[in-house]
Amino acid sequence: MSPLQTTQAPQAAKPPELLRLKEHLISLISRELEMRSPPMNERREAIQQIMTSAYQGLRLSLPNTLRDQLFHEIMDDLMGFGPLQPLLDDPDITEVMVNGPKKVYVERKGKITKTNVTFDDDNAVIRVIEKIILPLGRRIDGDSPTVDARLPDGSRVNAVIAPVAIDGPSITIRKFQKGKLSVEQLIQFGSITRPMADFVRACVVSRLNIVISGGTGSGKTTLLNVLSGFIPEDERIVTIEDAAELRLQQDHVLRMETKPPNSEGKHAVTIRDLVRNSLRMRPDRIVVGEVRGGEALDMLQAMNTGHDGSLTTLHANTARDAISRLETMCMMAGMDLPLKVLREQIAAAIDLIVQQSRLKDGSRKVTSITEVSGMEGDTVTMTDIFKFEQTGMSSDGKVLGELRPTGIRPLFGPRLEAAGFKLGPEVFGANLSGMMGRR
Repeated sequence: MSPLQTTQAPQAAKPPELLRLKEHLISLISRELEMRSPPMNERREAIQQIMTSAYQGLRLSLPNTLRDQLFHEIMDDLMGFGPLQPLLDDPDITEVMVNGPKKVYVERKGKITKTNVTFDDDNAVIRVIEKIILPLGRRIDGDSPTVDARLPDGSRVNAVIAPVAIDGPSITIRKFQKGKLSVEQLIQFGSITRPMADFVRACVVSRLNIVISGGTGSGKTTLLNVLSGFIPEDERIVTIEDAAELRLQQDHVLRMETKPPNSEGKHAVTIRDLVRNSLRMRPDRIVVGEVRGGEALDMLQAMNTGHDGSLTTLHANTARDAISRLETMCMMAGMDLPLKVLREQIAAAIDLIVQQSRLKDGSRKVTSITEVSGMEGDTVTMTDIFKFEQTGMSSDGKVLGELRPTGIRPLFGPRLEAAGFKLGPEVFGANLSGMMGRR
């Protein structure tokens, strides 16, 4: 039986008496736990013992199914995240979305569906939010009604409460993939082809600056995790994120995370602060989880002053849009640079844009790999090296198409060769198009 099924029936209509019983038992168990202070690895067993004893002491005779469900919910409240815990435990669910206490949605295999999981009221949702953010030293209240956080397993969490959330507290959880995806798995899933993977690996090892661009939920962070795995073991890597979720396998990794302001609105540490500070930490590579603002300019300047081989992600729907987004974010730095100067900075700093997309059928693919080749007049010039060509839709709603090389070799080819990568013309589709060089 799936976690959804186990939580649906009793949660659909919970009488007030049962809610009061649940709150009473949780109160009794919490007081007893405070007195005993069991070690974390013995906490679940201790809760089970206290709960059974407390229930028996009340001399109640609930039906077995209802009693088991009550015990299960209490355990989820005390050891997990309440009604959300079964959804978090379900490996097929990739995203959990709470739109107030009575509307909980999940994403499975790219499709969003509503569940029958509910919370008792707004306060129950807020208690889960507070349980998530308390160990991280973050806060949420009327003056600071939004928060970004992460679960112990690395899942990304965003929460919003009143007065910003009108219909009740909201929680959005992007679940952390158990077990890091490998490039081989991406190839099996059809997200990327072998030639594309070989090419991108050569680009990472050869210290090209790479931007992963894509829409919300397209898989940018997953791809960034995979690409970062190509960084050699002997390099010092500094990662910078809003909420730490990257899982690099190398040994010499220094992870940094932003800090929100305190209750007085002071002492925040932003992505921009961390990017600037990272330059003093002798990094071989700087990996920024996502650029959203003025830190983009600091990152470009770092790339242009010897910190090559950097990786980052940003929100954009095409590679060309990614350039426009970088321009806009650089302007947010407040330096008042002419647009042409910004574009020259971008063209000099960025070597490659990998476009990640979520298609209509929910599948995620690398839909283009594009070289940023320079400037022509006031325009940043770009060349697609690989591209996804959609040919239609199947009868069962699957997107049909093919990832293929364009037949064009990148201008930075000599840099790949200098690093020991001699990619044959077949990687770039010479056998398909007959074009060995740039058109």
